[in-house]
Amino acid sequence: MPDFPALKNDLILRAARGETTERAPIWIMRQAGRYLPEFRKVREAHDFFEICRTPALAAEITLQPVRRYAGLLDASIIFSDILVVPQAMGMVVEMLPAKGPHFPEPLVTPADVAKLKTEVDVNKELGYVFEAITLTRTLLDGQVPLIGFTGAPWTLFAYMIEGGGSKTLQLAKSWLFKHPDESKALLKRIADVCVDYLIGQIKAGAQLVQVFDSWANELSEHDFREFSLPTLVQISTGVRAAFKEQNIPPVPLILFAKGANLQLDEIAAQAGYDVLGIDWVIAPQRARKLVAGKATLQGNFDPNLLYGGREGIEANVKRIAEAFKEGDGGQCKAWIANLGHGITPQVDPENLKWLLQCVHKYSASSA
Repeated sequence: MPDFPALKNDLILRAARGETTERAPIWIMRQAGRYLPEFRKVREAHDFFEICRTPALAAEITLQPVRRYAGLLDASIIFSDILVVPQAMGMVVEMLPAKGPHFPEPLVTPADVAKLKTEVDVNKELGYVFEAITLTRTLLDGQVPLIGFTGAPWTLFAYMIEGGGSKTLQLAKSWLFKHPDESKALLKRIADVCVDYLIGQIKAGAQLVQVFDSWANELSEHDFREFSLPTLVQISTGVRAAFKEQNIPPVPLILFAKGANLQLDEIAAQAGYDVLGIDWVIAPQRARKLVAGKATLQGNFDPNLLYGGREGIEANVKRIAEAFKEGDGGQCKAWIANLGHGITPQVDPENLKWLLQCVHKYSASSA
């Protein structure tokens, strides 16, 4: 593995291990993105996936929020996209203005799976992400840890079949009901790529990795247990096996299964992740009870809180910080502050700065 500058802020790593910390570490999903004018400036001259595939550009955008919010963020996350995995598997994905991701040739029937690559060499197909991680980790100069990520198999499966975003996931879900065995086989193939992809990111310098199951909330408890959870276990098991077999220093594994609140106890007990992200719908006290100390929790501010004005932001940060510290004698333990989903494009960057400042203040452990 490359030789990197010494880490100066390990707060998120300690929290991920379940330790009591002087305050909650905080980072924001999609913190390098469209709400930042400096990001939009870069986008004026470059296509979205061009940025993902150009390590210098991906590193620059990853560093933008760390630079803007110096001393307030406790982690960076590599600028990329979950849909680079379907691209690596042989699918064409475009990012269309005002529409988002688009697959010109989605998977329509199980027979279309034959169009995918039977073997995926992640070093060949996704080496640009690994290069971006190594470069970014060097440029960070130890300021904060760097997070790598992948989409979860169910979420990627849905995109590959829907051909883009969807309000109902009708096409993807119809596969689960009509073709359960073929669906499971494809989900397993996607998970195999995700395992190799995360291992490559860790070797390249990622100090934590997150799995985004952004559409977990679209599945019933039964269907989540049947189709998504086994592949999430497959990923954590595969990555942890590589720690031993390939002599890779272990890093914390984060799972963000958006909306899978009723299954938190099952996920904490079975999925094999150090940190579980939660959305804003579940109360911190309930989430902590369900997890029962088996994982650190990450979240769970409503992204729309950032439109709530300074008083609204401060009041809600104080309330949620107190809820996470409840029962721990005023100490901050096993909590990573974040939004319950990604930051939205219209947010005023100054409002995010205020939220970060409020987290620093109200999550601090009592003396």
